[in-house]
Amino acid sequence: MPVRTFDGWDNPSPGFVEADLVAHSGPVAKGSFVQTLVLTDIATGWTECAPLLVREQRLLTEVLSEMRKLLPFALLGLDTDNDSVFMNETVRDYCLAAGVEFTRCRPYRKNDQAWVEQKNGSVVRRAVGYRRFEGLEAAAVLARLYGAMRLFVNFFQPSFKLAAKARDGAKVTKRYHPPATPCERLMTDARTNEEVRRRLATQRSTLDPVRLLQAIRAAQQELVRLADTLVLGDATPPTAPTLEQFLSGLRTAWQEGEVRPTSAPKPKAKRLRRRPDPFVAVTTVLREWFEAEPWRTSRELFERLQAEYPGTYPDGQLRTCQRRLKGWRREAALRLVFRTAPVDVINLNSKHECPAVV
Repeated sequence: MPVRTFDGWDNPSPGFVEADLVAHSGPVAKGSFVQTLVLTDIATGWTECAPLLVREQRLLTEVLSEMRKLLPFALLGLDTDNDSVFMNETVRDYCLAAGVEFTRCRPYRKNDQAWVEQKNGSVVRRAVGYRRFEGLEAAAVLARLYGAMRLFVNFFQPSFKLAAKARDGAKVTKRYHPPATPCERLMTDARTNEEVRRRLATQRSTLDPVRLLQAIRAAQQELVRLADTLVLGDATPPTAPTLEQFLSGLRTAWQEGEVRPTSAPKPKAKRLRRRPDPFVAVTTVLREWFEAEPWRTSRELFERLQAEYPGTYPDGQLRTCQRRLKGWRREAALRLVFRTAPVDVINLNSKHECPAVV
């Protein structure tokens, strides 16, 4: 089987894809569980996902045939890792019969498949999470989720694409193309025929990203129910919000953090101050200067502070001053946009440091 490395792609035309499997086994990779087959186009970033009920080579080729019908271009090349579900005569003969160039990456070199590995995280894991899913019902819900996800990601979710990379010793400089959706890259590619452009433009005009996101959230809620039922037994299904409730909550959704049902982040304890606050005596003065001239940089205000109190504030405390003003600027920006202050902005007279802006 020919080997293709991460730099073996020489600006291929749309249709050369990388393929990988994402396991939904939960914390224990034992028994039978659903897996996701991911295809990512090198030229455009177009991504297709489909669930596999079991790891079986014949089933994989059948699912691949269905995914080829959804691709807006012909499948020209298939690059996989060295998993036994790909490296077998069934998949090889399938590619030969379909006229698809079949290659593989080097063993134990994940970076050779950087395109699809990135989509494994940004598309599959972010949408599905790390719970365990098994059985026909879970595969059906995943198929419904990916049906909405493929339209949302490929038509409405822009991404960066690397244009050039230069190395100067240990320093690596990267330059990227302007962010664009996979659909936009495909339509602007000179190798795309007019029929494909017309079909994509027509399909895009019929899509509503808000309704797609609503379908994604509903499928994610169903996945959570299935995962909880698998672990805890019968669970009460959650109540899906209406479209009006969803739209009315967009304005304050940023205050609630992550909204994906499949995501369960661990709460992080706020880091307390470990050293005495060097600006406790001049916080009021510094805040007055900031409010009077909010366009001033942190360095300018810090140098003014050094001039007013010579010998008190060394240059090493500039970073502390910058963090203090960063919190104030965040508070002012949120008040300007949302007419309210962030809930986690610490009182100026507190002994804690203002949290960094994420």
